[in-house]
Amino acid sequence: MFMFRRKSHIENKHKKNPPQNTTEKALTLESLQEMLANMDDAEIIERETNKEQKVPLVYIRTLIDQERLNESIIEPLVHRSYEKTVRECITISKVVEVNTLEEAQKQLFAGAILFNDCLQQKWWAVLLENPLSRAIESSETETILYGAKDSFSEQLDSNITLIRRRLPLPELKTEKFAVGSLSKTTVVLMYIEGITNPEFVQEARERISRINYDLFLDSSQLEIFMEDHKYSIFPQFQQTDRPDVCAYALGIGKLTILVENTPFALNAPITFFHLFQSPEDYINRWLVASFLRSLRYLSFIISMTLIPIYVALTTHHYQMIPMQILFVLLESRSKLPFTPFWEALVILIVMEIIKEASLRMPTKSSQTLGVIGGIVIGQAAVDAAFASKVLIVLMGISAIASFLVPNYLMTKATTLIQFTIVLLASVMGFIGIFIGLVGMLAHLNGMTSLKQPYFAPISPLYFKDWIDLFIRGPLTWMKVRPEHLHPLKKWRYNQRR
Repeated sequence: MFMFRRKSHIENKHKKNPPQNTTEKALTLESLQEMLANMDDAEIIERETNKEQKVPLVYIRTLIDQERLNESIIEPLVHRSYEKTVRECITISKVVEVNTLEEAQKQLFAGAILFNDCLQQKWWAVLLENPLSRAIESSETETILYGAKDSFSEQLDSNITLIRRRLPLPELKTEKFAVGSLSKTTVVLMYIEGITNPEFVQEARERISRINYDLFLDSSQLEIFMEDHKYSIFPQFQQTDRPDVCAYALGIGKLTILVENTPFALNAPITFFHLFQSPEDYINRWLVASFLRSLRYLSFIISMTLIPIYVALTTHHYQMIPMQILFVLLESRSKLPFTPFWEALVILIVMEIIKEASLRMPTKSSQTLGVIGGIVIGQAAVDAAFASKVLIVLMGISAIASFLVPNYLMTKATTLIQFTIVLLASVMGFIGIFIGLVGMLAHLNGMTSLKQPYFAPISPLYFKDWIDLFIRGPLTWMKVRPEHLHPLKKWRYNQRR
């Protein structure tokens, strides 16, 4: 009852004193001063021209390039000739008229300078944003030996430029959206008109437009509001900071979504198998690329099942172990106080702690922590009879195998699957491992990405797409774009051969 009364009191207070809306106020110098009150980095200055006319300049100091302010705005205003108006003496092309206080607010926080022409009674905005950005560097998350070394940065225009340099096409369209009631984050939807299926474009437009949230600081936060299955551990958008990956995705009929102030783009729709593809697959010889891709799938299976197989064998199916290996296991486990399940669980948790610690530590220290920490803790665990030597070896193989998956989010999903299958293996043995794998496949088969099947081209079956599935066939054989993406332009050649 008390909470209800308190809430009602607050609601009545807001009804009596509703929040002021910037659209209800006229655009004047006084309204701008009121809007920018208590902002230390907001500047309102006046400069006198040759006509002895004072021109007010309004800007936010931390968002503009102050050197260009002096060169492009103040000096032309001070030295303007008598026959020119205030607007005519500004030679910069990005000058727009501002009519409302809401427009003025958007321009100011985009890095513009507002100035007023008292004779014409008009406000103008000149965009002089501060080009604060780090240099274009090589990717740290998707490193390759050969191929392009550039990666995205936090500057949205720079990221679009990196893609347009690879795809200099008028058909490459960019649509802008603003998301987040507080952050006003700019989101750019990119696609190639005439190749990308219009249904994908329309679906992405609708999902971005429906977003109703206050703060977006990263592309992964946007992904949460756009994905089909919010409770799945598998990523439904491909995150990448490589412009060549985005250019290839656009070329085969996907969408690319860029988010302001983040170096990671989103590609969609994707399938489960796209998460195992690397940019280097299309640079290496096709036989080498096919071998490496097959190795990734094998490593994915090993990382999920190697430790559960150990738990299942030592708990339920020890009669299946060859006699010589059984003697080694018995000798290794003779002094252990834990069951195989608890032994594996403790070591798995310790391994994840070492992984996360090596990621959070400074770069020079993380490698030492990973190597020394793993060796010291592993040897100490064996000496202290907390783990068997066989488990330590299998754990090392499983951990290394998990790093072969190119997508980091997929690697973390693999870890959760591994924990789940270890639990099932301790209860039901090989039957539990089988149930866990079948459940994972059933879940993958039921998932979608932008309403497109997540387990294509296996389910539903698109046999022609298998040439770039488990292996990477020669590029000369890939004459058509993937059928499961339903591109408008099927053939990749200019003329059908």
